[in-house]
Amino acid sequence: MIRLDHARLITEGSELHRLVTQAGFRFERLRMRGIDNEPVFAINDPVLREQECCLVSPGAPTGDAAVSTLAQAVSDAIGARALPVVRFADGEYLFYMQSMKCNGLYQQAESLKAIRAAFPAHFEAMRRVAESGLLAPLVFPGNVRVGGRSWRRFWKKPKSDDQALRFLDIAAAEGLRLQPRNYAPFYAVYAYLSGPEFAHAVDGRTVGVINSDFRAEACRAWFERRGSRPRVVHVPISDRFVATGWARMRQALLAALDPTVDLWMVGAGIGALEVCEEVSRVTGRPAIDSGHIVNAMNDLEAKSNGPRLFTHAA
Repeated sequence: MIRLDHARLITEGSELHRLVTQAGFRFERLRMRGIDNEPVFAINDPVLREQECCLVSPGAPTGDAAVSTLAQAVSDAIGARALPVVRFADGEYLFYMQSMKCNGLYQQAESLKAIRAAFPAHFEAMRRVAESGLLAPLVFPGNVRVGGRSWRRFWKKPKSDDQALRFLDIAAAEGLRLQPRNYAPFYAVYAYLSGPEFAHAVDGRTVGVINSDFRAEACRAWFERRGSRPRVVHVPISDRFVATGWARMRQALLAALDPTVDLWMVGAGIGALEVCEEVSRVTGRPAIDSGHIVNAMNDLEAKSNGPRLFTHAA
C-alpha cells in the first residue's frame, strides 16, 4: 500500500490530491483470487507491473473487496434497474485532452473539431453515470507522474505521464467528483466480467452484446467454459467514430434493442460512455463497458493487442 505521506508528490490542489488527503482514497496493490498476471507480464514491457497498484476507495481494503462490491451492485441490478458502468484509460484521457492520439487501436475521432463538439454530451453522460452508476478510471502511480517523478521510485526519473491526474482535474472542472458510491477500480471490471461471479449472475439470463464484430458460437463457448448458459443476443454498432458520432447513431441502435435483455455488454471504444449511459437509462438494465472482455468472448483477443491484466483465464 502507498501511504499518505507520498501525497506530497501529488500536485497540490489537484483533484487527486483532494481524493487522497481528504476523501480517504489511497493507492494499494490489487490482489484477486484466481488471477495470475504473470502471462501478461511475460509478453509486455515490465513497467506494466506498476498497474497492479491502483487507486482504491475507502472501505475496499483488497482487490477482492472491490470486485465483490461491483458484483453485488450488478447482481442487484440485473433484470431490474439501470446501472451504467464505464471505464476510462489512455484513449479516453487523450480524447478529453483533445489529442488525435486517441486514435490508437480504433478510429475514435475524425478531427479535433469533432472531439470538442462531442464534449458537452460526453460530460453530461459522465455526470449521469456518476449519479446512477459507476465510473472506473485507470489511476495508478505510473499515470499520475509530474515532471518525471514516480511515487514508488521518486529518486529516479522515469518518463512523465500525468494523464490520469489531468483527467481527474478535467472531470472535476465539469462538476464530476469520484466518491466511494460511484467509483470502481478499472481492473475490477475486467476481473468481475471474466470471473465466476459474473458467469453465475447471468446463467439462464439474456445478455445483450453491443459491438461491431460478433461471433455467436464463440460467445456461447466462452460462457459455457465458465459453467454459464445465458441467451446471448447481438446489436451491431459501428467500429468507427462512436465517440464523436453517437448522436447520429443512437436512434437506429436504440430501436434495435431487445426488450428481454437483462444486462448489456458494450464494446464501443471511447464511445462506450454515451452508449452505456443511454442504453442503461432507456432499458432500465445494467450496461457495462466491457471492451477487451467482449473481444475475448468473440475469440478476437488480438483486437485488444493480446491478453490484459486482471482477467481470469478459461
